[in-house]
Amino acid sequence: MRHLLYALPLLVAAPAHADELHDAVAADMPELMELYRHLHANPELSFQEDDTAAHLAAIAEELGFDVTTGVGGHGVVAVMENGPGPVLLMRADMDGLPVEEQTGLPFASTVVATTDEGIESHVMHACGHDTHMAAWVGAARQLVARRDQWSGTLVAILQPAEERGAGARMMLEDGLYDRFPRPDYAITFHDSASAPAGSIGVVPGFAMANVDSVDIHVRGVGGHGAYPHTTRDPIVLGSRIVGALQTLVSREVDPQQPAVVTVGSFRAGSKHNIISDEAQLLLTVRSYTDEVREQLLSGIERIARAEGMVAGLPEELWPEVTRRNEYTPAVYNTPELSGELMQLWRGRFGEDRVLEGEPVMGGEDFSRYYRADRENIQSVLFWVGGVPLDRWEAAQRGEIELPSLHSAYWAPDAEAVISTGTEALVAAALDILAPEQAAD
Repeated sequence: MRHLLYALPLLVAAPAHADELHDAVAADMPELMELYRHLHANPELSFQEDDTAAHLAAIAEELGFDVTTGVGGHGVVAVMENGPGPVLLMRADMDGLPVEEQTGLPFASTVVATTDEGIESHVMHACGHDTHMAAWVGAARQLVARRDQWSGTLVAILQPAEERGAGARMMLEDGLYDRFPRPDYAITFHDSASAPAGSIGVVPGFAMANVDSVDIHVRGVGGHGAYPHTTRDPIVLGSRIVGALQTLVSREVDPQQPAVVTVGSFRAGSKHNIISDEAQLLLTVRSYTDEVREQLLSGIERIARAEGMVAGLPEELWPEVTRRNEYTPAVYNTPELSGELMQLWRGRFGEDRVLEGEPVMGGEDFSRYYRADRENIQSVLFWVGGVPLDRWEAAQRGEIELPSLHSAYWAPDAEAVISTGTEALVAAALDILAPEQAAD
């Protein structure tokens, strides 16, 4: 997950007005912070969220939810039916990252685990999923305590493998919308490493990008570096491909349609005087619309084949392009719900704490819950600022650089993120599941 970039003034963490919900969330914060510290100190990698899922599933069961575990791997689905009305899906993600923590927190992670690739690595909640889970529990507690204020069905899910872009797909393929109530609304939030703690950002429409990974296997005819005329150099061919790929965005995609084609890795050869017979390019490809996504992907294939032909290679040696099977679809915040929630939160938190943000080229597989039934679901992913206010102010003065999400140094103001996220989720749920909505 990449973070949201949007400009906000220095803010205070207090709400626009105190009320019973705000006070109730504040009263819960000591327990939620204890839970957060436990989750932070005990992160688990994608596809390995056994203990995290079990711990949170037990909490949901104690709250009275009908809980099912093992959905799409380690996914948890907690359902509470509370009379007639809409179905609301509320998601939190659970997985950590293979990062060695450098925050200096007294409860910093010292966990070491083995990745799916067999690499031993330190593990850290460097993307803030621990704050998401704590707020998920906080919101669930408040909604259980307020069952007389809403009518409908709450489907609170804990998703595995968000960092690998696979968890939402796995849960959907395991029958999330068939075995459990199908949602009319879906909401979640993500902490932001580029906005002051306690702020809220909403991006109507496309908020995050399609994310594709593409491999290009460049083949050639190797030989001695002193006699290049006897070879077909895959490094030269690969370099031509890298250069030609830049024209996809600059000359083929409509300038008003955002697009990114980045070659993140170019590997070839092993010695000064040997021309290799192959090279490998690894690309990340970003877009918003399905049409631009396909334009970019098909363009990459076309350019790679054409450059192979220009290099004089026989067709069987033309570069081979492979689209990775796992891609992350673009996050689309439905405008109607985005506008309704922005107005709701501005009334609760104040105009200057809730701003319309800008879309980014990062990815988030929360998008799949909407795309699975986009004719019938309204969906919003919102942002909650996590930068401690003293550090935010120092960064605005140019005195420090802020760490990004996925950084070993990212330590959000967890109390501000969790309290704001909890209150915003509960307020949204009470609005969506208001009894008059059931009557309609």
